[in-house]
Amino acid sequence: MPKLISSPNSALSGTVCVPGDKSISHRALMLSALAVGRSEVRGLLEGEDVLSTATAMRAMGATINRLGDGHYEVYGVGVGGLSSPDDVIDMGNSGTSARLLMGLIATHDVTVTMTGDASLRSRPMSRVIDPLSEFGAEFSARHGRFLPLTIKGTPQPLRLDYSPPMASAQVKSAVLLAGLNTPGRTIVREKVATRDHSERMLQAMGADLRVSREDGVRVISIEGQPELSSITVDVPGDISSAAFLLAAASMVPGSDITVENVGLNPLRTGIIGGLTAMGADISIVRESTLGGEPVGTLKIKAAELNAATDLAVDPSTMIDEFPVLFCAAAVANGVSRFTGLEELRVKESDRLKVMATGLAANGVQVEELPDGLIIHGSGGKVPGGGSVNAHLDHRIAMSFSVLGQTAQAPITIDDASPIQTSFPGFTDLMTGLGAGLKA
Repeated sequence: MPKLISSPNSALSGTVCVPGDKSISHRALMLSALAVGRSEVRGLLEGEDVLSTATAMRAMGATINRLGDGHYEVYGVGVGGLSSPDDVIDMGNSGTSARLLMGLIATHDVTVTMTGDASLRSRPMSRVIDPLSEFGAEFSARHGRFLPLTIKGTPQPLRLDYSPPMASAQVKSAVLLAGLNTPGRTIVREKVATRDHSERMLQAMGADLRVSREDGVRVISIEGQPELSSITVDVPGDISSAAFLLAAASMVPGSDITVENVGLNPLRTGIIGGLTAMGADISIVRESTLGGEPVGTLKIKAAELNAATDLAVDPSTMIDEFPVLFCAAAVANGVSRFTGLEELRVKESDRLKVMATGLAANGVQVEELPDGLIIHGSGGKVPGGGSVNAHLDHRIAMSFSVLGQTAQAPITIDDASPIQTSFPGFTDLMTGLGAGLKA
């Protein structure tokens, strides 16, 4: 378990690109594997999470070949063409892989057993097991809701009209993917809109997918058993990875960086709005479209940050970015209050508890709420000097790597290895910009 020590070095400067978007990379592999013919994916994130998806799709019959750095070809088996794997599928740390694949498997006549690492095995799967069971799939899960679990897909799925009890792109996508091999129209009704990468890609591949609004509810419906066309996907840079650079450059005095080719899907850009509301200097230039997704170049300069109070940003647009926003709040002027974030307790770790513990260990006054945190900003550098248990959570490890750049004493992260799941090369990229990181 390589430790990571983070301490100030210099202002951050330079122009960089971040790895491909993880959410789009997962979906590109899964949907290409259900298409007819040869698809290409360029700019694929080659992190451990996405490679777990590739391994799973190969095990169920798809042919996936690496042609070069981030460049892959996929020969699909067609909707309905998945086969039972010969062995247990290991999803590693990837909750997205596990939950979306459960959706695909649920309506295919296959039986699959999946497991994952310690972190993934601790995350409840009830939120997808419940709706997928309504299609007719059968689940045998540890304690009824944890991995390892076995899924017996149904050969005669029943169509579903489903309203998720909470905003979740993973649940929505799992239901839509199950609907791919279900006769008739499968419907998902969202009270709060979540990231729509699945909808965009399915429409690009020829699926009869429609989006409308009824009484303020976003309604997504898909006609089952389509023939998905092969596609070429250009994956933009991941805004969730760029978030660490946006926060770091905003927090470290004198910084001035540019991040090119970042995905700017409007349902994903809450971190830009959140940091800007706190006084960050972030501008978007050279906007365009790549693979059906809006992209742009971000320019970030250091700024004096102020506390976040009554943040006017929909949490669903930045749920994975709150840990690094908490770090920004730790160096801001004033007291920040974040609420409505119960979802953070069931991510790769209990991110509210883990962040509260780590911040406190580094001299930040913090109060943990049932659904959020109250953070007393230092108005400058935090004391630091503490050790952080990242609990195998890549975003926790990277967030405290950022906070260490504004600490009076080094911050030690217990295990840097989970960073590889979503941001290969993070340490090298950050040190190249001027950060003080040592493994």
